[in-house]
Amino acid sequence: MHCTQKEPPEYDTLILNGMIYNGSGSPPFYGDIGILHDSIAAIGNLKHAKSKKIIDAGGLAVSPGFINMNSMASLSLMLDGRAMSDIKQGVTLEIFGEGWSPGPVKRKTQSESDSLWTTLGGFFDYMMKRGVSPNIASFVGHTSVRNFVLGFANRRPDSTEIEQMKQLVREAMQQGALGLSSSLIYPPASYAEPEELIALAKVAAEYHGIYITHMRSESDFIYDALQETFRVAREASIPTEIYHLKINHARNWNKLDSVLAKIERAQRAGLKITANMYPYAASNTSLQERIPDWVQEGGGSTMRKRLKNPAIRNKVLHEMAAGIPIKNSEPEDVLILGFRLDSLNKLYQGKRLDEVARMHGKNADETVLDLIVADKSPAAAVYFLQSESNVRRILQLPYVSFGSDGASLDTTALFKNWNTHPRAFGAFARVLGKYTRDEKLISLQEAVRRMTSLPASNLKLTRRGQLQPGFFADIAIFDPDKVHDPASYENPKQLATGMVHVLVNGVPVLNNGIPTPARPGRVIKR
Repeated sequence: MHCTQKEPPEYDTLILNGMIYNGSGSPPFYGDIGILHDSIAAIGNLKHAKSKKIIDAGGLAVSPGFINMNSMASLSLMLDGRAMSDIKQGVTLEIFGEGWSPGPVKRKTQSESDSLWTTLGGFFDYMMKRGVSPNIASFVGHTSVRNFVLGFANRRPDSTEIEQMKQLVREAMQQGALGLSSSLIYPPASYAEPEELIALAKVAAEYHGIYITHMRSESDFIYDALQETFRVAREASIPTEIYHLKINHARNWNKLDSVLAKIERAQRAGLKITANMYPYAASNTSLQERIPDWVQEGGGSTMRKRLKNPAIRNKVLHEMAAGIPIKNSEPEDVLILGFRLDSLNKLYQGKRLDEVARMHGKNADETVLDLIVADKSPAAAVYFLQSESNVRRILQLPYVSFGSDGASLDTTALFKNWNTHPRAFGAFARVLGKYTRDEKLISLQEAVRRMTSLPASNLKLTRRGQLQPGFFADIAIFDPDKVHDPASYENPKQLATGMVHVLVNGVPVLNNGIPTPARPGRVIKR
């Protein structure tokens, strides 16, 4: 009887000689990964296996692809599906929907409705036809749902309207939404009462979704905002995540101990509370957020008309000066990112608000009103309101994942007029480089866990977030010694370095640091 020698296994791709960080948080180990089709088929010693493609990961870290828990890339990906600023950091899944989501949305005419989507599911179909490098997923945004039914009205929905809103959430959940999101610091969401949020969150909970919120305050009223968040979690019986956990304004920085204690107390009481963050001490919003909410009712055009009325303008200026409802940040803490009008950009882009006010010849509050009316836009700005020590403490919390809170851009002319914060180009690289390698605040395996299996678990994703046989082959391969975020506030559009290979569903989208033309991204549904 003759023994036949067993043929070595054959894979589509072999990753050899890598230091594998599997996403669980356990120590890394030296090994190989075999990929068949879109999934991991084997992990171990595969030196004798065969493959059509071999990636030598010697001297490199091999980890699951990173999950961007707070991506604003839904529009930028329509223009450029490569997602360069994120792919160059190892991001393989973009999570959309902070308050505003790609659906539901109304179209002005039937002809527009024929060619563009009106639902979240329609958006997913549209993006898959266009093709994208990373995977995509989305929450259904409370702001989008409220705006669909009520517009920018500052009032409580009646019983019929709340049922319409619940049905919109129901439809989005059936189309694959991860849950319900809210952004309560911005109108029209700020007009909503907790009961409205609870009613909609209960619908998301029926479909085993989660609730994720940009809380109503990250400053003077952060305790109240936390209690509202816990109330929604408790009364809707829904796991809840806090967007970009932080504390704004120096007068509030000492509240961090109390904030964290309240979160941990809620966790011990049985509430599933998690959070995400971007690793920077400055936020990115607009000059318009310095204006009281009531004057923004009805949307931008209506607001600008009001601001041209001398009596209303004087009332707004009085409230801004008096700190109603919250004392504004000091003008020197606000960096102007840009305007719609080139004429204003030439004068003021890249300057602090105090300097802009001096150039404009008025105080900061009057200058803000003048610029918003003239530009017919909210006017993008960076706010330096956090403390670095608080950022460092929050970054070490085991229940905190990461997000860029930005679009996925490139350095090409296509995005020349997209004003941005460095977090869009550097958030994940900054965690791996500055805070993990250089400052050693967390270990590399812990940083990887919090970019991969933690968010995947919170989002209830299957076969994502870890390197395991049977899991989808979303993989980041990088040099831990070289990963770096050169993006700065002065020059934010600089791609991260140190990422060598990125695979999405088993297909390379970054090969030896160079993007490929592949668009293997898929819609990841709840």
